[in-house]
Amino acid sequence: MTSTETSAAVRADRRRWFALAIVMTAAFMDLVDVTIVNIAIPSIQEEAGASFSQIQWITAGYALAFAAGLITGGRLGDIHGRKRLFLVGIGGFTLASALCGFAANPEMLVAARILQGGMAAMMVPQVLSIVHATFPAHERGKVFGLFGAIVGLGAVSGPLLGALLTEWDLFGLAWRPIFLINLPVGIAGLILGSRFITESKAPRALKLDLVGVALVTLGLLMLLYPLTRGRELGWPLWGYVSMAGALVVFGALVVYERRKGARDGSPLVELSLFRVKSFAAGIAVQTVFGVALGVFFLVWTLYMQVGLGWTPLRAGLTGVPFSIAVSTAAGLSVQKLVPRFGRGVLQAGALVMAAGVLIYIWEAHRYGLSIASWQMALPLVVMGVGMGLIVAPLTDAVLSEVPREHSGSASGLINTVQQMGNALGLGLVSVVFFGEIGDRLTAQQVGPAFVSAFQHALGWVAALMAGIFLLMFALPRRPAQHVEGGADAPAAQVKEPELVP
Repeated sequence: MTSTETSAAVRADRRRWFALAIVMTAAFMDLVDVTIVNIAIPSIQEEAGASFSQIQWITAGYALAFAAGLITGGRLGDIHGRKRLFLVGIGGFTLASALCGFAANPEMLVAARILQGGMAAMMVPQVLSIVHATFPAHERGKVFGLFGAIVGLGAVSGPLLGALLTEWDLFGLAWRPIFLINLPVGIAGLILGSRFITESKAPRALKLDLVGVALVTLGLLMLLYPLTRGRELGWPLWGYVSMAGALVVFGALVVYERRKGARDGSPLVELSLFRVKSFAAGIAVQTVFGVALGVFFLVWTLYMQVGLGWTPLRAGLTGVPFSIAVSTAAGLSVQKLVPRFGRGVLQAGALVMAAGVLIYIWEAHRYGLSIASWQMALPLVVMGVGMGLIVAPLTDAVLSEVPREHSGSASGLINTVQQMGNALGLGLVSVVFFGEIGDRLTAQQVGPAFVSAFQHALGWVAALMAGIFLLMFALPRRPAQHVEGGADAPAAQVKEPELVP
């Protein structure tokens, strides 16, 4: 190799590592944005005058738009170029973050959050696609290990960063810096990404299924809107009609997807995957798990900051043991436990998490308003260990019996239904949490009412975890490697969708 060829190879190597840093930063920005908002919700409610239903939509709207757009975002990247869609996504995400930060009222904030979720759905699917196109198979293990570290760092740093930014009240902007902090990061990612990321497309890209996307979104809206607004509107008849109609829409989606699959082989949802028992059960597990997490994280934040009257910083610090436990258990689960004990690790995780929830219910009842942060450490660590045992190996277990040619669409579908479950859980908060709180409370009644509602909501979470334990019996005892040679196997162990056909 000549000196010219050597220098060109060095430059190419440097470019791809720059590209990796850029897409990882974007993934980190998305992960932090999900967790950073939860901790600031009470501040948004107080400063912006948002109602409880608007608070739900600030979180659920993001999750719904993200879920509805994930597969479409991946397909657009395959067709029009992953670099192009990544730049569109990160640019739109940055603009939406600015709109969130400068929102004049709660309605504008909800709309901007929905836009932000839609742009994240354009940006996030390209991350692993760009990695696959940029790095050879033998280097991907190292890359996905870095990605796992980024996921763990995002889980730990999001609540703390949100708490600090809210507590500091920078320039008198209250909660707004939690969104505005994305601006310099997003602009840098846009500029550097256009320079260092190499364009790539799928050799045979599938067509877009816009009708499928429309039916999924319509069905979810018909289900979520009445759940979110029903309590404060007195549960009107149209709400029940809408929720029943959502089932009709989902039925129409199944019929349409079956016909589209037979016609051109590019449905939004590959229905043949559901003939694989482990995949069908895994989709159910991911959905119910998403519901449980959607319920828990929102009511947990409201319980600490509104019910107990804690500052955002105290609430954020209280959650650190949980985040550390999740990250530690996730690493042990994938590397040590699942290869030895298989499915039993995931089922143990469901039971351990349920046990942590029950301990939390007991402590909340025993200590009431006088509960301390250190007393919450035990249930949070137990819950975090249980969650960590599940989240890291679950995707691989679900995909283990899926045919190799469908691994990409199956992985995307898993991530989509988890986000949809999360949005549904956030909608259910109106029923399982706010439904237990009276409409007109005195200052003295707020704390006890929120503590009681927190215990009621956690009872639902414990029941959902018990259901997940039972559903997991349909997963394979020992997940087989569904991808030969291990080149793509790490992709199944991270939470972002792999959407390359």
